[in-house]
Amino acid sequence: MLKKNDIITLEITGMTNEGNGVGRHDGMAVFVPMTAVGDVIECKIVKVLKSFCYGIIDSIITPSSCRIQDNCPVYSKCGGCSFRHFTYEEELRIKEDFVRSAFERIGKIEAECEHILGSDRVEHYRNKAQYPVAQQDGKAVCGFYSRRSHRVTGTFDCALQPTVFTEILVSIMDYINAHNIPAYNEQTGQGLVRHIYLRRGEHTGEIMVCIIVTDIAKSSCLDNLACELAESFPDIKSIVLNENSKNTNVIMGSKLKTIFGKDTITDIMCGNKIILSPQSFYQVNTMQAEMLYAIAKDYAGLTDSDLLLDLYCGAGTIGLSMSDNVKSIIGVEIIPSAIENAKRNAQENGIANSEFICGDAGKIAEVLYNRGEKPDVIIADPARKGCDIATLEYMVKMNPERIVMISCNPATAARDCNILEQMGYKVEKYRPVDLFPRTTHVETVALITRAGL
Repeated sequence: MLKKNDIITLEITGMTNEGNGVGRHDGMAVFVPMTAVGDVIECKIVKVLKSFCYGIIDSIITPSSCRIQDNCPVYSKCGGCSFRHFTYEEELRIKEDFVRSAFERIGKIEAECEHILGSDRVEHYRNKAQYPVAQQDGKAVCGFYSRRSHRVTGTFDCALQPTVFTEILVSIMDYINAHNIPAYNEQTGQGLVRHIYLRRGEHTGEIMVCIIVTDIAKSSCLDNLACELAESFPDIKSIVLNENSKNTNVIMGSKLKTIFGKDTITDIMCGNKIILSPQSFYQVNTMQAEMLYAIAKDYAGLTDSDLLLDLYCGAGTIGLSMSDNVKSIIGVEIIPSAIENAKRNAQENGIANSEFICGDAGKIAEVLYNRGEKPDVIIADPARKGCDIATLEYMVKMNPERIVMISCNPATAARDCNILEQMGYKVEKYRPVDLFPRTTHVETVALITRAGL
């Protein structure tokens, strides 16, 4: 029986969805972060449970053939990336295996898993970053949360973010410390600045700076910062304060105040002009998201007589990208500001064959069913928790020829596809798409057709 602090020799033979390598010692699974399949290591046991345990690398005896030197000074501390220590080719293999395993094991799906679509860029691809701010050793610092904690690992430079984000971040933090503006303390609830949130249009270059504070009324100390940032960075088109006074892990509150420029910025997605507010959902890897939507469009097999129902539509980017190929679009989203963005995006692009409805997907699906809507194709792009049973039931009741499921969680996607198969539909094929290189996250697109077609 293994005990804490034991040192064992371990070969890493697999990888978990959380990014830990896994090996077996006398039949017991041992999970070890920062390892690669093929590593043979001296492993120090740090936690023992009934049927498995956790370890850390004491030394590497034989490195995996896919192991590389990571190029991030805070990689071992920061909780953002998990796969910087082996090749991108190995990362893609692992992610494809994540998705296939979920569909086969959880969903009992026998359909074809098409080869994963990798990203042309594995660094500097993100169009959004959210940096927690904390007080450490009498100084405000920002960066990212360490693994499995809320301790901020201070860093300005992240290889996943645009380099201009680093420059903006340095300017903000220099100002905060020069003016002794207090950072938020999670334990006491004291302090002003909680997060710095940056967003950039991939195609337009427009930048939004959003600073999350505990009290907008007490934030006049940031007014001069807005002037300095606007003067130093011409691409900044919007600087917004967001108020969040609650003791919560949720980053943003509902109250906004624009202190420079516009309330929104714009970008181009699949040829359409997209209006982005601080609270808009927008895929963080624009170029790869366009590839993802192209696959979804191909799976949808649209015709100019089709009614397309776009559930969990966000700012409408998916449905609007397909507007030229259908008779009409109905988009559904529960977040009011996102629906307003979607309506404005349709108007800005002269897309008149669209309707956007604010509400819970399942409840609106019921309303649409009761008013006799019969979509030919349904696209569903739910959050990580997937679709609820009511949504799936009304999707089936509307009897579409095809359902295209887009998901950032292979487990819930597999579960929902299994439910749809039990209701008379069939998964024809699915494809993993990597929108988040160097992290454990992976998107999946699945084509589900009505049985008998």
